[in-house]
Amino acid sequence: MAGFRQRPGTPVTEITMVAYPLITVFIDLSESGPGVWTAEGRSERGSFVAGLLPGGLRTTCHQAECLQIRLDPAAAPELAEVSGTSATLAQVWGRDADRIEERLRANPSWEERFTIVAGLLGRRLSAHRPVDPEVAQVWRRIRAGHGQLRVETLAAEVGWSRKRLWSRFRAQLGVNPKRVARLVRFDRAAHLLAAGHTSAGAAAFGGYADQAHMHREVQEFAGLTPTALAAAPWLAVDPVAWPGQAVPR
Repeated sequence: MAGFRQRPGTPVTEITMVAYPLITVFIDLSESGPGVWTAEGRSERGSFVAGLLPGGLRTTCHQAECLQIRLDPAAAPELAEVSGTSATLAQVWGRDADRIEERLRANPSWEERFTIVAGLLGRRLSAHRPVDPEVAQVWRRIRAGHGQLRVETLAAEVGWSRKRLWSRFRAQLGVNPKRVARLVRFDRAAHLLAAGHTSAGAAAFGGYADQAHMHREVQEFAGLTPTALAAAPWLAVDPVAWPGQAVPR
């Protein structure tokens, strides 16, 4: 979790989210009116969920206050249904969305807010059936292997056929394992670039065939060049990319 508060008098800011291999829950706590987010040709106001989104979602806010939560889709199957797209928080959590926003606005302390959200998530996640252990293991292996392990290898590790793994993984997490592997590989390259590595170095360490391969993936997932991606403001929420500028919980 991370909390953000925009200083009064700060100009309206538009930030394009960089694709990330976790589910992002963005809770808008603005008192003066919700921010606007745009994705897939539509605009919405207020809190939203982005599930393993392939980039391109933009947020516009003025004197905003918000809380961002990133969740492992294998641990949050109720949110995995929006994988590859986005939805309002009310569409996913129903009336709980309004209730949680009201409670968080009434508690200005970030520590109190983190505690409230942790309690809510614990109750909601424990009430849903978990994903198959094999799916969870493959998800962890993809993350740990930086997206460089073959699907056939992962299927053999859990004793499934490639077809069964593909089917169960997609049914429970909303995307296929190859797509996740590409997103994880892109995420590593994004952080390498933001940390100051050259395009050649990021491509090599990220497991790409060459710079051109990485360039194509960066363009697809972020709509940016590697140079522009390295300076993407949305990465500022990640202390690995921008040490000292974000305090994670």
